Amino acid sequence: MNRREFLKISTALGVGGTMPVLLGGCASKPLPGTGQVTTSPTVCNMCFWQCAGTLYQEDGKPWKVVGHPDDPHCEGRLCTRGTGGIGAYLDPDRLRQPLLRVEKGGQQQFMPVSWDEAFDFIAKRMNAIGEQHGRDRLALLSHGDGGKHFRHMLRAFGSHAYAHPSFAQCRGPRATAFGLTYGEGVGSPDRTDMANSRCIVLIGSHLGENLHNSQVQTWVQALDKGATLITVDPRFSVAASKSDYWLPIKPGTDIALLLAWMNVLINEDLYDHDYVARYCSGFEQLVAYVQAFNPEWAYLETGLEPGVIRATARTMAQAMPASLVHPGRFTAWYGNDTQRCRAIAILNALLGSWGRPGGFYRQEKVELPHYPAPRPPKPQRDWRAIVQGDFPLVSSGISNQLIEHSIGPDAFIKGWFVYATNLPMTVPGMGEQIKAAAESLALMVVIDTMPAEITGYADVVLPECTYLERYDDIRNKAERIPTLALRMPAFEPGYESKPAWWMAKGIAERLGLGEYFPYKDYSEVLDWQLKQVGSSLSEMQQIGVKPFGRKTAPYFGVDEAVQFNTPSGKIELYSNILADVGQDPLPRYTPPERPPAGYYHLNFGRSPAHTFGRTTNNPQLFELMPENTVWVHPTAAATLRIANGDYVELQNPEGRRSNRIRVRVTERIRPDSVFMVHGFGHTDKRQRLTQGVGADDAALMHNVKIDPIAGSTGMRASFVTLVKREVS
Repeated sequence: MNRREFLKISTALGVGGTMPVLLGGCASKPLPGTGQVTTSPTVCNMCFWQCAGTLYQEDGKPWKVVGHPDDPHCEGRLCTRGTGGIGAYLDPDRLRQPLLRVEKGGQQQFMPVSWDEAFDFIAKRMNAIGEQHGRDRLALLSHGDGGKHFRHMLRAFGSHAYAHPSFAQCRGPRATAFGLTYGEGVGSPDRTDMANSRCIVLIGSHLGENLHNSQVQTWVQALDKGATLITVDPRFSVAASKSDYWLPIKPGTDIALLLAWMNVLINEDLYDHDYVARYCSGFEQLVAYVQAFNPEWAYLETGLEPGVIRATARTMAQAMPASLVHPGRFTAWYGNDTQRCRAIAILNALLGSWGRPGGFYRQEKVELPHYPAPRPPKPQRDWRAIVQGDFPLVSSGISNQLIEHSIGPDAFIKGWFVYATNLPMTVPGMGEQIKAAAESLALMVVIDTMPAEITGYADVVLPECTYLERYDDIRNKAERIPTLALRMPAFEPGYESKPAWWMAKGIAERLGLGEYFPYKDYSEVLDWQLKQVGSSLSEMQQIGVKPFGRKTAPYFGVDEAVQFNTPSGKIELYSNILADVGQDPLPRYTPPERPPAGYYHLNFGRSPAHTFGRTTNNPQLFELMPENTVWVHPTAAATLRIANGDYVELQNPEGRRSNRIRVRVTERIRPDSVFMVHGFGHTDKRQRLTQGVGADDAALMHNVKIDPIAGSTGMRASFVTLVKREVS
């Protein structure tokens, strides 16, 4: 069905008529914990940090979820979102049954169908695509654990194209830059050794607001021990409030500051000589390159006083090698982001922090074998060469490139599976492209626990059960202490929802590919894997988390000959790989665009209460933060004649406007900028708490810059003005 219309899932499709019960309740209820209490292990799915925890039930109903004391991801303490995980299970607006797009009376609508009908429809469309275009013409766009099952199913079919928006819309520049410099990435969770740091530099990294659990805890430990904190941010963030130095930099000029810091370290002979001589290549080229970038030059670009630039560089040097320039997590900013992340990586090398206490430690994970299953066939064509050939250094899928190669009759991609990622609010500036792709695709399947804007474009909507109702892969992430953690179902799947493995297996069986899923229940896979490493599913159901011993030291030895996974075997300050593909081998500073008259830099970030837009309808977390606000400096507020608490609409230079958003007038933001929390402004009426509440920053992004190395979407180069409106 082409010319697909955007559909909103009707609240008539099995949704109760009452609004959810929020915090509080009847005073006559029994006190929590006085009934029959049972527990089961889980791994939180409220964000990617994946902390292990324990789910408590009382008389068969959910009571609370707490952190596991043996888990290095959380050290026994869950964050705000983690403790609100039960809200995802209880949310009355969650998807309840499979839905199929049909046409009745000349109008398209969603109709509830059985799982068999949904699977038959999907398999028929997939086979038709394979026969007409080739079996390698489908793609997966995914964010979350269950996506691996759909990727396995699609690979078995012959389609290997995939992308995690978390790469191109978040961590891609960092992963690419550190890979080019050190031969490996920072990891997830990050390998930052902040508990032992004596100086920490945060560049646009909102620790304390993004709530990366163990990382925030180690950061606080460092501050308690007297570590110096330097925060670079146009906004006086939570991190800035804890800082010895707050550098309110002009937006987009971070590379200029980083180059000036290198200039000071080298010209004042403050860098780690032994470390650079032992482990680095390209130092001579770097020395010559940074001579032009002294603090006086950087002052004209960044607005930061030369004396402050020199003082902060000297402070880093005094603490080295326990001096950490944090790599950040969300790094898709201005389109030159791989170069900015390269500058951070190089600065850390000058300070000798990689592989040293207080810098970056070596990570380890458990060698957990794959469950025996046939290997999928090789694809007919190299999808990366077709879809993202302009980005040869990127091995991961680039979501925005996949979207662009799904538009039009000659597009390579003919079908999408979209797992747990709401593309219209995730991929900036591509609302029209997503709509055009939806009209071109022969099949779009959306799998999620909640309705979202992307479901409106789907041919089939498949309801996944929440993480408290399913098994997922054993959590086995590289960390300081190798550990395994189990997520197991505490409840039966609600309504007609199902786990991802069950859906992917069911579709594969319709396609005659059942041999690629050689198990009846995913618990068989987990039990087999655990037994290969001396554990079992029954043991993990009892203990939840199992630590394993390290095989290597977490830091470099005094005389250790370290071999880096780079062409030279060393830390590459000067990158011949970049030079060979026509990119700058040393970080180039490109001055950012300035906003038009009457407009302001649009900055955005995170809230401790929410994970992007995925939790704003969570009835527990909604109570903590029901809407976002826009931060405006008093000078800008006076110019615009708006006051604290006013409602405004944000408007970009193309005339696109947001929903209404409340103003917060504060000196904690530069006069040339505004700030808002990402994830609000939902349009899907099925999310009855959050629909129409707050503003969506992604819809306002008109000046998205594509990083020429990582292919990522720079999201901080857009501008807005504020238009006052009356409260309705």
